[in-house]
Amino acid sequence: MSGFGAVSRGLRRLLQLRLLEEEQRRLALETALGELSRLQLALQATEQRGRRGRQLIHHAANTGELPDRIAGLEEGRSAVRQATMLQAAIDPCRQSTDTLRAAYLAARIERRQVETLLREAEAAEALDISRRSQQALDDWYGRRRQAAEAAAWHSEDKEEP
Repeated sequence: MSGFGAVSRGLRRLLQLRLLEEEQRRLALETALGELSRLQLALQATEQRGRRGRQLIHHAANTGELPDRIAGLEEGRSAVRQATMLQAAIDPCRQSTDTLRAAYLAARIERRQVETLLREAEAAEALDISRRSQQALDDWYGRRRQAAEAAAWHSEDKEEP
């Protein structure tokens, strides 16, 4: 054997490592995407809260209710503060998610490259085995033919005297 079996065994082990790495990076990305989604939903809820505050102010302007106007103003201020905090958390989370996505895609590419190398090594190994088998058949046929020729030659020698 020319060592291809060892190469493909090593590549299979490397492939397993790449599969594990890809899975870990996928899980990390999914976690980060979940966190980003949670923050974005919280921001949407905060924006809705700000709209309700503005509606309360508008309603108070029509009815003259001072407590509703004050509550609406406070709702709006609170929504702005919360939206600012959420946006400050969303930006780094988005950057982290982008980094994790790039790492996941890189791990996926590496895994696919190892799969390609493994397939090529296995194909080369199969080709080598096929060549060896054909060579063994050729050698067997050649020995058989030589034995037949030698037998024919010896039988000719016996007939001449």
